[in-house]
Amino acid sequence: MAAKKQESNNKSEKRKKNPDTKTDAGGSSSKKPKLVSSKPENKQVKKPFKPFKKLNFGKLKSQTGEEKKTPLSKKERRIHAKELADARKRRRKQHYTLEQELARLWEKMRQRNIAKEERSKIITEAIQKMKGKIPEIASSHVSSRVLQTCLKYCTQAERDIIFDELKPHFLTFASNKYAIHLVTKMLDNASKKQLAEFISSFRGHVASLLRHTVGSVVIEHAYQLGNAAQKQELLMELYSTELQLFKDLASMKESRLLDVILKLNLQKGSVLRYMASVIQPILEKGIVDHTIIHKVLIEYLSIADKTSGAEIIQQLSGPLLVRMIHTRDGSRIGILCVKHGSAKERKKIVKGLKGTVGKTAYFQYGSLVLACIVSTIDDTKLVTKTVIRELQAILKELVLDKNGRRPLLQLLNPNCTRYFSPDEMASLSSSISSLSAMGELEVTSETKSLKDEESIDKDNSGREVTMAETDESTSPDTLQLVEGGKKDQSIRRQELLVGSGLAENLIDICIENAEELLRSNFGKEVLYEVATGGSGAILQPTLGDKLNTLHEAIASLAAESKFDESEKEHVLENFHSSRTIRKLVLESPTFAITLWKKALKGKCDQWAQGYSSKVICAFLESSDAKVSKLAKGELQSLIDSGVLNLPEKKQPANEEDEDGVEPDLK
Repeated sequence: MAAKKQESNNKSEKRKKNPDTKTDAGGSSSKKPKLVSSKPENKQVKKPFKPFKKLNFGKLKSQTGEEKKTPLSKKERRIHAKELADARKRRRKQHYTLEQELARLWEKMRQRNIAKEERSKIITEAIQKMKGKIPEIASSHVSSRVLQTCLKYCTQAERDIIFDELKPHFLTFASNKYAIHLVTKMLDNASKKQLAEFISSFRGHVASLLRHTVGSVVIEHAYQLGNAAQKQELLMELYSTELQLFKDLASMKESRLLDVILKLNLQKGSVLRYMASVIQPILEKGIVDHTIIHKVLIEYLSIADKTSGAEIIQQLSGPLLVRMIHTRDGSRIGILCVKHGSAKERKKIVKGLKGTVGKTAYFQYGSLVLACIVSTIDDTKLVTKTVIRELQAILKELVLDKNGRRPLLQLLNPNCTRYFSPDEMASLSSSISSLSAMGELEVTSETKSLKDEESIDKDNSGREVTMAETDESTSPDTLQLVEGGKKDQSIRRQELLVGSGLAENLIDICIENAEELLRSNFGKEVLYEVATGGSGAILQPTLGDKLNTLHEAIASLAAESKFDESEKEHVLENFHSSRTIRKLVLESPTFAITLWKKALKGKCDQWAQGYSSKVICAFLESSDAKVSKLAKGELQSLIDSGVLNLPEKKQPANEEDEDGVEPDLK
């Protein structure tokens, strides 16, 4: 009994110690613990952070929960993943198996060392596999490449098969990021008839495709390959709704928009509104790299009123313009923006060129824009900081380059017809008729915005200089162009050429590389302009001593012995250098005297034959009496003995004699 009583007491004590047991209000304890409440408690127990455990792909759980070790190698896992990916692609792509077969054939046909017969067989096999399914697989990045290679090497009959199947889908493929490459390849290999059909398929959709980043590339490619009539057909759609709807109206010989408007009696305002609706989305998206867009912009500016023209110039002034000036029409747009833009817009243009001036100078048309900038913009501090500094970094390369030397020649001898073709001179002199009347207002606003105190356009006497005044020192070979700036041209040139240190660097390069520049077809012209001191002798007052050093360097080359054993021709016998030295003798008396004393005095009999004889005769042809008198004594004896022959002076064909009758009409 006592043992049973003690056991019951122990059990009751255990119940009391058990924290899970709860007593009710009456004090009786329940035998079974109640369920834990689902309500969250106020105090939450923070569990220790356990890092993420990487899954072990080599262990698989069985149904009983036990882990079964089946280790897979990396190669097996890679193969398994590839099989899963292939299965997904088969479900997603209808012609996935065909594409894989074509890819294997493509690897063979595109090899360079494969025989033509073998490649032809592979291409024929590929085309037979694709036949009837070409439009469906052309949008694939794999199949489109196979088709491009087939078009490049296949026969004309096989090319016609591909063309006929794709013909109804040209518009769709023209805006597809993969099929676009196939479309451009088809354009390159298309016959004249196929190209005409291709361009006709774009009718009514040219404007919408130009607004598309991918589609604009196809239109540009077709525009470049088309003849004049086909180019006109593409352009006409962008001018007016009537020209887009009626094909007969678009087939005309007139190429200029003004002539088209006059012939068809179109309303100018309606044409302007339609063209603005086409151009604005293109400019907003920044699609300005294509020549067809440049042509449309030029035609738009030719008929634009003041407001419309100013808006286009405002939109283009900046980085967008840098992407346009590599084409003929693009450079004309750049020149118009520089000429008619406000001070703020010109500043944006110059700053937009930052970092690309050197590259732009090497372009045929980009160099014209730089020439316009250095001869138009009055803010010489900004031009010096952005343009001149970048040109100075590659000065020697620019001097020897056909296009790179143009901005330098524009500063040394502005608007000289010897260095710019008639078409380039027309571009430099172009202007927008509706904005020309605004010139005075724009120039005034630009002058006020300049921070440089030296930019005030007054001469030494305090008299204001107007745009109508010309530089008296301008050479007869120059053509006076319409300037967009108010500052006097000579002041602007002085600040950009001499004040920036560019002229001093040019002279140093000419001294160090005198022989190379004399023999160069392009460098000789820069050397000539520098040695003569530039137009109006602009370099002479401040850099006269350095010019004398340059004259000494050229004379030293001419003083070298004619009979030295050297592979190079003597500078007096070389085609390019002899003519440059002859021009310097005629134009610069200082150089002529230096050359005579250092190289030719007492040695004229050695140089009386060949190209060098032209240099000798130049002393007698010089307009400076001191120069001709200096050489007359020695040269006259050579003439009398028949060793030296004076060249006959050529008379102009329309030159009249004293009686006022042309010589060929007497």
